[in-house]
Amino acid sequence: MELKELLMFMTKKGASDLHLKPMRPPLLRIQGRLIPIKANPLQPDEVERMLSEILKPAQRQRFEKLQAVDMGYGVPGVARFRCNIFMQRGTLAAVFRRVPFEIASVDDLNLPDVITTFTEYPSGMVLITGPTGSGKSTTLAAMINLISRARPCHVVTIEDPIEFLFQDDKATISQREVGTDTPTFHEALRNCMRQDPDVIMVGEMRDLETMSTAITAAETGHLVFSTLHTNSAAQTVDRIIDSYPADQQDQVRSQLGLVLRAIVSMQLVQNKDGSKRMPACEILVNSPKISKHVENGEIKEIQEEMENSVNFYHMQSMNQSLIALLAHDKITYDQATQASSDPDDLSLKLRAMFPKIEERFREGEMSPSPADFSQITELLETKRLYEEMEERHRAKLAEKDEQIEGLEADLANLRQHLDEISSGNDEVRRQGDLARTEMARVREESQQKINALNERIRELNQQLQNGGKGPTSGFFKR
Repeated sequence: MELKELLMFMTKKGASDLHLKPMRPPLLRIQGRLIPIKANPLQPDEVERMLSEILKPAQRQRFEKLQAVDMGYGVPGVARFRCNIFMQRGTLAAVFRRVPFEIASVDDLNLPDVITTFTEYPSGMVLITGPTGSGKSTTLAAMINLISRARPCHVVTIEDPIEFLFQDDKATISQREVGTDTPTFHEALRNCMRQDPDVIMVGEMRDLETMSTAITAAETGHLVFSTLHTNSAAQTVDRIIDSYPADQQDQVRSQLGLVLRAIVSMQLVQNKDGSKRMPACEILVNSPKISKHVENGEIKEIQEEMENSVNFYHMQSMNQSLIALLAHDKITYDQATQASSDPDDLSLKLRAMFPKIEERFREGEMSPSPADFSQITELLETKRLYEEMEERHRAKLAEKDEQIEGLEADLANLRQHLDEISSGNDEVRRQGDLARTEMARVREESQQKINALNERIRELNQQLQNGGKGPTSGFFKR
């Protein structure tokens, strides 16, 4: 059995992971379930031969030192694979994660539209969180690919190992692999500051140094994307703050309140017919209230604020996302309950939104029986309530329209008054100009008379100085 054949078979079956372990047949993870291949169990020397062929000398040295190694491996024309080779019970084993060549879009992944807006931030930090296999890397790749097509900027990715291969479009993308292109995440982030980046993508924030450097990068005007293995937005904030020493946590809360832009917590839920898995997403947007809660360490209040900010900021909790999938008939009630971290809260929300419908979910009956007249009366009552609500809505709209008309009339009167004031100002300005012109004319005439009088005085003074020999008249004749 050859490794290449197994990887091709895995891709053909649409599996996300391939497990190789001695004394067991190869296992494929399909739609979240591990299924053994119909083949003979693998022998230890067979597994070692398969894996030794793909290890490069540097990777072999790292494996011998750490007893485990992450690496990327590609099969031309098939797919790329993220591989972890490790020791277990003294023998080699490995897990291969399939990474498609083609990067899916946000729409293809059935993700909420608000996620696309997170790629438009000029700076700050966006985190994608969730358990292993929840679609974090795929979502992050979709967002980076969207940036590449929309923004003329420099994107630097730091990954261990490189998974999706990005193509330059409007943006130029530099991909660095830990262990091949850089020794550590922290070192790559530190050097990244000198590489003129606009957007930085860190594959995973694994330690305090990486978190600290990523927050600093977001503070200095870069847009930073990264992932964490946490199950909710509130837990993500808590995890970052708790990673720091106690004497630094107040400062970190202030920093995080300023640089955090959004958190998307994900999990995949099997759809009704079992053909695929649907993403359930908890979404946090750093609104002023969320920022205040983070800065004050009020982690418990974050969940309530998210649920109350659905319409304006498009936030939502995980239970609200599961209810949306349930209401659109994408998943069953049991699947929603199993996926929820708080099934009681989910049940309360369902009963508040859809009275009596939860029982139908539990019973698996999404449509009424054709022979049950009570269902018809319930529908008629629902219709009556809907029509009453619609009538109240129309009345409110009419009232709002009247208010708008009144405001528009007030605005028109105000504009007319302003026009009259403006016209009066023009008349005052014109009268002022006329007054200034008349004043200048009078001043000029007065000056001419003064000049004539001064000339006459000079003539008389001259006659007096001549001893009165000249002709005199009037007063001076006496």
